[in-house]
Amino acid sequence: MRFGLDIAQQRTPWDEVVSRVQFAEELGFDGAWGFDHFQPMYGEGPGETFEGMTTLAALTGVTSNIRLGLLVTGVTYRHPSVLTAQALTVDQASHGRLELALGAAWFEKEHIELGIPFPSTSERFDLLEDTLEIVTRLFTGDVVSYDGRVVSLLDAQVRPLPVQQPHPPIWLGGSGPRRTLPLVARYADVWHAWGTPTSLKEANDRLSELALQAGRDPSIIMRASSLSLDDLDTARKHAAKWRDAGYGYLVCGWPEAGRSQIEGFARDVMSEFTD
Repeated sequence: MRFGLDIAQQRTPWDEVVSRVQFAEELGFDGAWGFDHFQPMYGEGPGETFEGMTTLAALTGVTSNIRLGLLVTGVTYRHPSVLTAQALTVDQASHGRLELALGAAWFEKEHIELGIPFPSTSERFDLLEDTLEIVTRLFTGDVVSYDGRVVSLLDAQVRPLPVQQPHPPIWLGGSGPRRTLPLVARYADVWHAWGTPTSLKEANDRLSELALQAGRDPSIIMRASSLSLDDLDTARKHAAKWRDAGYGYLVCGWPEAGRSQIEGFARDVMSEFTD
């Protein structure tokens, strides 16, 4: 089983962001995860919030082994071609350590205040589908024309090819049966969902069915979820349940107790599941 650490970058100074990612790397976490927002999501008043893709690019220069991602990258914030070029840059700069997690975006307040269009849910999922099609095609390095629902391309090409072939791992989250799971089945390398192994069983089974219908082996789509570190005995029990249910990746939340709690988890719990 692989473990990532959510560095909880909201309202966090830049040097602390870097320090947390390096801390996760030193402890042996597989990945460090930031978020893709321009304002704090919770709490009152302003606070430090660094743009996601440029944050990942900067982190490539101060880390060596840990994988880097945003949970998740909102497709409303960037044109899909620009996002592809940014992802290629991070993939190259990190020598193949990017995890590309995509989502339809949800933080309406942020969009309105910053003047970023916030389409309807249906339109955002149309954009997500276009983005998935565009990034996977452009990652080939070929010349691409595409007639999309929201975004179209005409003789488009970006280079270089990604270090990771055929492309950086694509994550999709959520368990919506009508739009989300079919997209996961067609495009995702990793499916991330909130819940428990029991509450997600129906969605998990449905994903396998949809993957078969899409001509893909369901086993190649890694299942992932999240894990609280606030109590280490509980974290151990929950990690075992996820593992036994076939999940291969857990994103660990930054606990209130801070670094000492994370160190205890890495020493006493994570080692049991990664050895």
